[in-house]
Amino acid sequence: MEAIAILDKVSYIYPNTKERVLKDISLTIRKGEFLGIVGATGAGKTTLCLALTGIVPQFYGGRFFGNIAIAGLDSLEHPVSELARHVGIVFEDPEVQITATSVENEIAFALENLCVPRAEILKRIPDVLASVRLAGFEKKNPQELSGGQKQRLAIAAALALKPALLILDEPTSQLDPIGAQEVFATVKALKDELGMAIVMVSHAAEEMAEFCDRLALLSEGQLIAVGTPTEIYAQVDLLEQNQLRPPEVAQAFSQIQQKGIAIPNIPVTLSSGIMAIAGLRSHLQPIVPPIFTPPFLKSKSPILSVQNLYHTYADGTEAIKNVSLDIQQGEYVLIVGQNGAGKSTLVKHFLNLLQPTSGKVLVGDRPTQALSVSDLAQSIGYLAQNPDNQIFNTSVEKEVAFALPFLGYTSERIQQETERSLKAMQLWEHRHAHPLSLPKGERGRIVIAALLAMNPEIIIFDEPTTGQDYQGAASILEVSRQLHQMGKTVIVITHHLYLMPEYADRAIVMGKGTLLLDAPLRQAYHQTDLLKSTYLTPPQSVFLSQHLRKNSDQEYNSITATEFANYFSLSS
Repeated sequence: MEAIAILDKVSYIYPNTKERVLKDISLTIRKGEFLGIVGATGAGKTTLCLALTGIVPQFYGGRFFGNIAIAGLDSLEHPVSELARHVGIVFEDPEVQITATSVENEIAFALENLCVPRAEILKRIPDVLASVRLAGFEKKNPQELSGGQKQRLAIAAALALKPALLILDEPTSQLDPIGAQEVFATVKALKDELGMAIVMVSHAAEEMAEFCDRLALLSEGQLIAVGTPTEIYAQVDLLEQNQLRPPEVAQAFSQIQQKGIAIPNIPVTLSSGIMAIAGLRSHLQPIVPPIFTPPFLKSKSPILSVQNLYHTYADGTEAIKNVSLDIQQGEYVLIVGQNGAGKSTLVKHFLNLLQPTSGKVLVGDRPTQALSVSDLAQSIGYLAQNPDNQIFNTSVEKEVAFALPFLGYTSERIQQETERSLKAMQLWEHRHAHPLSLPKGERGRIVIAALLAMNPEIIIFDEPTTGQDYQGAASILEVSRQLHQMGKTVIVITHHLYLMPEYADRAIVMGKGTLLLDAPLRQAYHQTDLLKSTYLTPPQSVFLSQHLRKNSDQEYNSITATEFANYFSLSS
């Protein structure tokens, strides 16, 4: 098959550094293939993407070794503007790419620069907007869009160029699961219909397994494995050694194989996993009824109460419609829903950043409007999706201590609470460092330490796993578990349902501003049709266990790979 890009022994060192970020990478990208690039944070994935556009080294400088040919053009000898006719790129953060004042102008901008005829521009705009669920948004200002919508717009603008090679660096990190599926399906259709080569960096293992033709596994700048998704994702041990999460189907069947049960090929997609179940039914064991655990005891008055809440924005958008719920002291609650479901609007009412159009929000027995800023700060701690937006001091210690004088703490208590919080978040040895000098995951811990110092009863994590690799997401959620064990009430908002079974007790599902479901986590995860209606996908183990339930009187209801694997035994 004809090559669209050829990398020959490529190495690269950024300016003012000594370490090679890319190390002797040789790789051929074929015309019309969908190549996934996987690796932990810091593996060199983004640098490799930039090298494929000529931005590295033309824009960054540094030391570049080897050769890259893109559509036959040497990436060093031809300017980025010329290479851009053959290769397009979508970055993880859409803000760095969006410049126009309307959605349609954003898509038209690059097409006009390439002198695409006006009639063709007008034809392409609705086509690409429909492909990313933004039809009808043509006249909207991009700054009025949600983060996920902005990401879809950046993808649409790149797709409109119809380049021979399209590079997407974590394009789905801010999208709900169904949105992510649609992006994968859209770019695959472009590959199939136009022969466009796709290179995508993503931590979305389930989608990468389903849609990619090949995967390239990077580790510390080295290309350590290239193969089909089946070849790469079936090596569960290799992935875990490189801090990567395999698709949940692969995890489950790998664990079954470890029991001594023969599995010729580890399935890596849901469809192949369901097919593989047929050969395992002889190893199924009867389900042991779960040990009864008493339901969560509700206190007389909830710690947080929402009563018949409505909120309509100034432009007439009804963001919250008659939502009522109570959250008890010590609960760990998951709030989920598609982009635009009303999750963030609801949380802003908890923080008194928005006032109800009608209805009430109570912290304890007091309406949020009656609480001062310091009262709220001592009741509710909030960790934003991007911790950098909450950091502004010159040392970790100063950041953690900053708000305490405003709460009336004495100097001695400020010192005590700051030290306690820093040690609890394993930041004591970094207390004199500049916050922004630490990795992103550590910066999140700084904000949590600052919240802890104020000793709030409730801590809210708003999309804490977005943009994180598996290890980063797990480390943040381990902090949330630690806080829960300390007696805090924890509320987590996330799209990543597969991460939450080990943490949350209860799921609140929102859709289009309404409360669709409020149930124990296991029960909520098996409401697959309802979740789909709000563009959410439960873990693959849910679908595997539901397939097992067919033609069976056993109540298979797993929500993790380990639970599903435990249905099988060599001695059955």
